[in-house]
Amino acid sequence: MYDPDEVVHLPGMSFKPNYRQWSGYLKAGAGKFFHYWFVTSQRDPLKDPLLLWLNGGPGCSSLDGFLSENGPFHVNNDGATLYENEFSWNKIANVLYLESPAGVGYSYSDDKQYATNDDQVADDNYRALQSFFLKFPNFTQNEFYIFGESYGGIYAPTLSLRVATGGALKTNFKGFAVGNGISSFALNDQSLVYFGYYHGLFGEDLWRDLNENCCDKGVCNFYNNTAEGCAIAVGQAFRIVYESGLNEYALYLDCAGGARSQGAYQRTMFHLYRNYREHWKKVQSVGGAPSLGEVPPCINSTAQMNWLNRGDVRKALHIPDILPAWDICSDEVGALYRTLYPTVKDVYEKLLALGLRALVYNGDTDMACNFLGDQWFVEQLGQKATSPYQRWLFDDQIAGFYQQFGNITFLTVKGAGHMVPQWAPGPSFHMLQSFLSNKPY
Repeated sequence: MYDPDEVVHLPGMSFKPNYRQWSGYLKAGAGKFFHYWFVTSQRDPLKDPLLLWLNGGPGCSSLDGFLSENGPFHVNNDGATLYENEFSWNKIANVLYLESPAGVGYSYSDDKQYATNDDQVADDNYRALQSFFLKFPNFTQNEFYIFGESYGGIYAPTLSLRVATGGALKTNFKGFAVGNGISSFALNDQSLVYFGYYHGLFGEDLWRDLNENCCDKGVCNFYNNTAEGCAIAVGQAFRIVYESGLNEYALYLDCAGGARSQGAYQRTMFHLYRNYREHWKKVQSVGGAPSLGEVPPCINSTAQMNWLNRGDVRKALHIPDILPAWDICSDEVGALYRTLYPTVKDVYEKLLALGLRALVYNGDTDMACNFLGDQWFVEQLGQKATSPYQRWLFDDQIAGFYQQFGNITFLTVKGAGHMVPQWAPGPSFHMLQSFLSNKPY
């Protein structure tokens, strides 16, 4: 165990943790340092699995996952005190939260060059894992899983492939999971139009325009259709989803700050709808492309931001004084980021061929990475269905639906948005337990 990084005291913590935690830096390449926060399992650290957790963006911090989703404690609204998370994932696993790539959160590189891409991030994360296992050699035998959320839909499988085939890392790697992830830009765009219409967002006139301009003989292309009328209709549809004041991360939740709030999550959309952005520029369609600044993030992360930026907290987490303030997402990393994988289908096929287990789970009220696009993605992998599409329960209530295709499972979490562990903590903990123990949901 790497003692210099151990966190012995945290400001605002009034309870005594029954686990150990470390915070410090992993070397992710020449002059690149990724901040990590590692918590051991509350059950049996030596035998329990090890999970890596990656939030998405690209450019958003995994400490959001820790402090508002599945970490052992969260920050109260006062931004000063902490409370325990009853459904923390470290009740049954050792969890490593990694701020990646460089420039995100408290991660940095000496040269401050923060332009990167999918393959570079996978390589950097792979080196950071090597650095982690050098500091914590005791955990090389534990079953190891990689979890990614949102743009982590690209981070998790691409890193998994390196872990599975790279050879430089000796781990007991078992599989990966993706929560409300982007798996295919085409399927994500295509399915969103159906999601919006069937959730009552568009009305009949727009739906008719979409069908007349984007469809031919019953086959619709809402993704990269070159017809001007289609681009205009899809533009209208996307503006309703992303610019009208709805919470795109959770359709049925209010938008923090009201229907016109703005903030650091706006970059996500910039990456998700690249296809139409380019097309809108070309056709200069009515009203123009959705403007970035208008996208309502609707997420309030003030409390965790205030707490993480306190001097005494930074000191407790071993953050160098010279680093800038922590932010939930880095606009610079997001703006400079290059996507290389329009779909990760090939990556999944390789991982499944190696016998690894996978879980693709989606809160079913999310519109940033909606459940239907991921369901289509899993179905199109061509794996044989080994279970019917069926319900699963939590606390004697239906918690969602799932279907297994050999080693990969597609699962919905009923009523949850983009951040499943945040908005359905109990069901998501049950899901985690079932996945890790390879038992029915």
